Amino acid sequence: MRLVFAGTPEVAVPSLEALLESRHEVVAVVTRPDAPAGRGRKLVASPVARRAEEAGIEVIKTSRPGEPWFLERLAELAPDCCPIVAYGALIPKAALDIPRHGWVNLHFSLLPAWRGAAPVQHAIMAGDDITGAATFQLEEGLDTGPVYGVVTEEIRPTDTSGDLLERLARSGARLLVATMDGIEDGTLRPVPQPADGVSYAPKLTPQDARVDWSAPALRVDRLIRACTPAPGAWTTFRGERLKLYPVRLRTDVTDLAPGALRADKNTVLAGTATCAVELGDVQPQGKRRMPADAWARGVRLTETDVLV
Repeated sequence: MRLVFAGTPEVAVPSLEALLESRHEVVAVVTRPDAPAGRGRKLVASPVARRAEEAGIEVIKTSRPGEPWFLERLAELAPDCCPIVAYGALIPKAALDIPRHGWVNLHFSLLPAWRGAAPVQHAIMAGDDITGAATFQLEEGLDTGPVYGVVTEEIRPTDTSGDLLERLARSGARLLVATMDGIEDGTLRPVPQPADGVSYAPKLTPQDARVDWSAPALRVDRLIRACTPAPGAWTTFRGERLKLYPVRLRTDVTDLAPGALRADKNTVLAGTATCAVELGDVQPQGKRRMPADAWARGVRLTETDVLV
């Protein structure tokens, strides 16, 4: 089939790679416009745009896929199908109607669970044991279309959203190629999603990623892992923001008040509503990431210091 692939971040690159290696022809890529990045805030092309340029494929950059110039170019390309992975904008009906097999979205959840922008992060926060990826026929509703296929993935106790997305990006890429094959062969028909089991996963804001030390330790652990690497879990220490990386539950320590700190030569503990957690790496505001014990020595931690 002739394909126009739509995607933007790094997690979409394995799918593009897999399609480039498949029997299908990727004739163009749609991605969001260059965005500022790094300390210099220079405009940088998306990971998908960079990979497509390396492969010599036409790159169409837009955040408004309903604009007439885009619809005209998409019609000229005459794709049979448009696979899409984390593109970052809604696709209007005028664009959905152009390819004869429509648009097929790879979503990183077991639909109808966790419809929305941050399914992996919400699955970790909720304490799910299993998640997965699904391919479905894109329609105007939010992740409501009928499903072509799924793959499942265990959520490990130490998984961050970055770890889990990396595995799902690889297994999902294989699923996306298999879905394209099945659609072309006429052997695959999408199945409507069940009405039960619907849940939503809106994008997490920086405020969502602030640790509440009055919560149970298990919830603190899940929030930090879900927000790593983005948007990044944080707390405040002496009035300044302190970024947190994954912690370890310390069920043997139950005498620390929520947010209270205790440090020895090698460990830094923080209290929660239940047991303590052992801090992993931290990143003070404006400084580099470092192990918590090195940070504690540097700030000369006292018995009255707390995380808020």
